[in-house]
Amino acid sequence: MATPIKKFSVGGIQLAIWENEGQENRKFYSVSFDRRYKDKEGNWKSTTSLGANDLPKAILALQKAYEFIALKEPEVTGKESQASDSKSSGDFKSASEEEFEF
Repeated sequence: MATPIKKFSVGGIQLAIWENEGQENRKFYSVSFDRRYKDKEGNWKSTTSLGANDLPKAILALQKAYEFIALKEPEVTGKESQASDSKSSGDFKSASEEEFEF
């Protein structure tokens, strides 16, 4: 089973970034997410549906995912990017998870 290269968690929202290989060995990224919750019996469940209160958390997680992918872009395309000059370019480590309180 494949392993995500990066995970983010904001409240009950969990997001994973996957590295894929396309034509001519070009890398591209996809993002999956779910929301974890407890049912009436106290068992943990997950869903891809979001409520209104989940949207700010999902937005934060998606922004972090976009930042991570944008900073990896020069590595993928071989081109220089302004994002590579960002102070936070060293903040992300492969296959790690970051959790944010909201």
